[in-house]
Amino acid sequence: MQVELIDVKEALGGDQLIPFFQPVVELRTGNIRGFEVLARWQHPQHGPVLPTNFISLAEDNGLVGTVMSQVCGKAFRVLNLLPEPLTLAINVSPIQMRDRSLPQQIRTLAESAHFPLRRLIVEITESALLHDVAMAQQIAGELKAMGCRLALDDFGTGYSSLLHLQSLGFHELKIDRCFVAAMTTVRDNRKIVAAMIGLGHSLGLDTIAEGVETEEQADMLMWLGCEQVQGWRYGRPASADKISAMLAAEPVAVSPGLTGPGEDWASSSLEALPTLRLAQLQAIYDGAPVGLCFLDCQLRYVNLNGRLAEMNGLSVRAHLGRAVKELFPQWFPTFEPYLMRALQGEAISSVEFHRPGLNSDDAGRDLIASYQPAWDEADEVIGISISLLDVTEPPLSELPKGGSGDIKEFVFEVNPEVPWVMDAEGNNLQVSSRWVQTTPLGKDRTRNLRWLEALHADDLESTIKVMKHALLTGHPIDIEYRVLGEGGEWRWMRSTGSPRFAATGEITRWYGSVEDIHDRKLRELKLLEQEKRQNLDDQDVLAKGMLVSGALQHSMADSDKSFPPD
Repeated sequence: MQVELIDVKEALGGDQLIPFFQPVVELRTGNIRGFEVLARWQHPQHGPVLPTNFISLAEDNGLVGTVMSQVCGKAFRVLNLLPEPLTLAINVSPIQMRDRSLPQQIRTLAESAHFPLRRLIVEITESALLHDVAMAQQIAGELKAMGCRLALDDFGTGYSSLLHLQSLGFHELKIDRCFVAAMTTVRDNRKIVAAMIGLGHSLGLDTIAEGVETEEQADMLMWLGCEQVQGWRYGRPASADKISAMLAAEPVAVSPGLTGPGEDWASSSLEALPTLRLAQLQAIYDGAPVGLCFLDCQLRYVNLNGRLAEMNGLSVRAHLGRAVKELFPQWFPTFEPYLMRALQGEAISSVEFHRPGLNSDDAGRDLIASYQPAWDEADEVIGISISLLDVTEPPLSELPKGGSGDIKEFVFEVNPEVPWVMDAEGNNLQVSSRWVQTTPLGKDRTRNLRWLEALHADDLESTIKVMKHALLTGHPIDIEYRVLGEGGEWRWMRSTGSPRFAATGEITRWYGSVEDIHDRKLRELKLLEQEKRQNLDDQDVLAKGMLVSGALQHSMADSDKSFPPD
């Protein structure tokens, strides 16, 4: 409808503006954390009218304060419908951030409705900070002193400034719906969202994504580390009389089979901020007894550990940002075929080769290499993780304790063929891309229980029986079955795994791996068949011997009858 200034004045005079409430939920669980208050004009003929039709008129004509009084005053009076610690979030206009009386206006509205300001979140858009940063800082400081939390709204759509995040002391960062809407299809949007979430984490801010409408968007946000969301997937804005129903509704949690950070992170030190996580992971990386590196899609060194730098005869710094071909043109032809295959998504393990020496005094190295493609949240290959094990003269200190000394066994422990992670109910949460290369199912069909689709029909019942027993008892998993390979042939595999227990004794996760035992299994089956044939032959010989023996006994009995004793 076409709205004029006179219409807005009539609406305000008739007390026709009302608050609508949209739930803000915790992404992991789907539990409601609070509501954002949205203005609606309850028109006598047209029903609820969206704020885009009247807010700008109110701002341009000095009426935005009256709009806030009507909407927020009514919103604060729903306190009895909001159990602790649910919050309300209100939006303030850019014009209001230049009004020195704004904090007092909010305080007066909240106190008249007995609404505690510690449960109030004031959302400020980036554009509100453009004209007078000093005034915005003063108003923000007063709001925080009153107990309010501050959220920077529509981040990334205005004049984004890290100075604003620092100087105004925001508590929350809201990612605009325009980035969320396209993040599952547009790579740039996805990277922008990831960067915003990472920035929020590094500054200690809660991140909230707006406009979440699909399960795919929610799963991706969860993978990226977003804490809270709002959007039609979790509830549309509704009037106050719908709040009780929204609170009573079943929570909309993320997919149980989500690949990526899950509940097992909650009990880990990896729950720390990204900078601490990076330090922890780097320590593991540097402490590995094998050479490790990560290459981007241009085959440039993004990271590597000291062990690999030593093996290559260069410092870590000399590698970073430079391509393998540039640094080692004499070795690159040996590596190139495997690197190209890895960039296509193929995982390659246990490649043995001899690398020539760095100089005339160097006899070279015998290496075992593994190439693992790295996937982003949209299943695109973004680089290659490489491990190189020097087996020229393997020191005993690097062998597993109690091991046989077989270096290939150690390689398997360092880089198992197909690692997997399973939840307490038996749903596959994470599986190596090697399984994708082994079976024709595709990556999306390796999650949850769909990996069973790859099994031979004759092995399915026994596999499920073993899995059920393990899930009920916590006994380790050790099972053999056949899977359909990419070439249409059935190959024998062996899956082993062990549970991880919580402090309460309950199973939280299963961790294991799958190895290809096809050749060994065929040998075992062949030996078993030979044994069966031998047993049959032995039984046949025994049966024939018994027949002969019986015949002889019968003949002797007849002889006794023919020749009775004297």
